[in-house]
Amino acid sequence: MSYDNFIDALGVKFIEVSKTRILAEMTARKEHTNGSDVVHGGIYMAFADTLGARGAIMNLPDASVTSTLESKTNFLRGANPGKIMGEATPIHVGRTTQVWQTVLTNEAGKKLAVVTQTQMVMPGRGSDAEKRQQAMRDGA
Repeated sequence: MSYDNFIDALGVKFIEVSKTRILAEMTARKEHTNGSDVVHGGIYMAFADTLGARGAIMNLPDASVTSTLESKTNFLRGANPGKIMGEATPIHVGRTTQVWQTVLTNEAGKKLAVVTQTQMVMPGRGSDAEKRQQAMRDGA
């Protein structure tokens, strides 16, 4: 199977995208497990990072880009393959950094992990940066 990017390979589906909330889901598959039919912690982290970054993109000044500067994950519960929900909300939206917290839950609503990440805000480089930023805001 071929994917255009890592977000597609994870199977992330965005449900709500705004400046104050990112809501998404993904279906963890067998290939996302650690060999013991438990979803690998790296999948939790990658899913949460995707949501926090999308939130940061929604709040970027024009002609700016973002990159994850720091991320901390509290693993609360393992999960078998299946649907995972993620909700990211901003803790701080500043001029040079943003801090986002993402809570991951299973289909029963039980918390799987809490991820806090810091996103750098940097000047973009040329019109390509503006096009990429707009595409992400538009949900592409």
